[in-house]
Amino acid sequence: MKTLALILAGGKGTRLDILSGHRAKPSVPFAGKYRLIDFTLSNCVNSGIYNIGILTQYLPLALNTHIGIGRPWDLDRKIGGITLLQPYTGEKNNWYQGTAHAVYQNINYIKKKDPDYTIILSGDHVYKMDYSKLISFHQEQGADLTIAAQRVPEQDASRFGILKPDSTMKILDFKEKPQNPPSNLASMGIYVFSTKALVKKLEKICDQKHSDFGHHIIPEMIEEDQVYAYEFEGFWRDVGTLESFWKTNLDLIKTELEIDLYDQEWKIYTRDREEPPVNFGEQGIATESLVSNGAVINGKVENSVISPGVIIEEGAVVKDSIIFHNTKIQKNTVINKSIIDKNVTVGPDAQVGFGDDLTPNQEKPDILRHGLNIIAKGIQIPPEIKIERNCRILSKIKLNDLKENIISSGTTIK
Repeated sequence: MKTLALILAGGKGTRLDILSGHRAKPSVPFAGKYRLIDFTLSNCVNSGIYNIGILTQYLPLALNTHIGIGRPWDLDRKIGGITLLQPYTGEKNNWYQGTAHAVYQNINYIKKKDPDYTIILSGDHVYKMDYSKLISFHQEQGADLTIAAQRVPEQDASRFGILKPDSTMKILDFKEKPQNPPSNLASMGIYVFSTKALVKKLEKICDQKHSDFGHHIIPEMIEEDQVYAYEFEGFWRDVGTLESFWKTNLDLIKTELEIDLYDQEWKIYTRDREEPPVNFGEQGIATESLVSNGAVINGKVENSVISPGVIIEEGAVVKDSIIFHNTKIQKNTVINKSIIDKNVTVGPDAQVGFGDDLTPNQEKPDILRHGLNIIAKGIQIPPEIKIERNCRILSKIKLNDLKENIISSGTTIK
């Protein structure tokens, strides 16, 4: 049976705040050497799916550059392979207006590929899944739509689309982010459609209006078609918030997870950078950390993720943090519970993340309230500055102009 994968990779990712301020969310660096979309792409090829379309829209340059012709994932093929589906305005002058509308805008691509099944995937989740098992379940049930689902903590259920299946896993009801969830079986945003059913529903619902799978397609199909849930019990994380992004990065340090990055039977492929080996200086030490190629460690790294090309100088300490590519942490600096984007220089004797004041960020209290700092790409942090907790430092800022050398908890500098 022929399967086409469509990866939704055009979202802005507002809950990742300034990390997605200059790049699409699926292209945000993750676990040192990877990008978020690498996990979905690797799942596809490891599952034997080599027909893949990627739907882009928001700030696609970094994503397009990363994917290229798909060679790192063995997708540079004459038959099948990868297609970057750029947004466009046709006769009706509409950009993508929701997840289902984005797929509808590419309905001619689906018809041309003429697959038996179409699997819709998000480009920004971290997980390992054999999609062939999901598709086999879909076939066995004679389903028109199968939704991959996972049990989530009951206190988190209101953040997800919640499914209510019967004993055969046929879905009886679906609620998108309900205040009072009827269960804790959450949609993973992974859908397998029999293509004829998908095309029929898209053409009926999506023309000339905003349309999402969760709000429009799924509820109607539950009423009219055969819709089933496939319960997935492996590792899966939606890293849509800064806290979940930070926590999941650090979780991957633990090799006992089901998404072991060192599993040779299920590799996570990426466009690797040509960098020299990691160099540890005389005083360099790293414990319980992911340290990527090209990094130079002359200080101490603890429970952190270090991306390619990062330099950590003598006396510097990096703990519980994520440092993106080519950032330089200078002498005797202390970094604690922070995410620092690419090409940042932190001056000597600075402190980023200190103290016990957990005042939520004044501009973004919903996303920064547990002590995490976020520093944008290209910032130059001057020597001896002190940045407390829940702070946001946005791009194109000259911190040398600050009158004081302390940035209080909950502050946004822009």
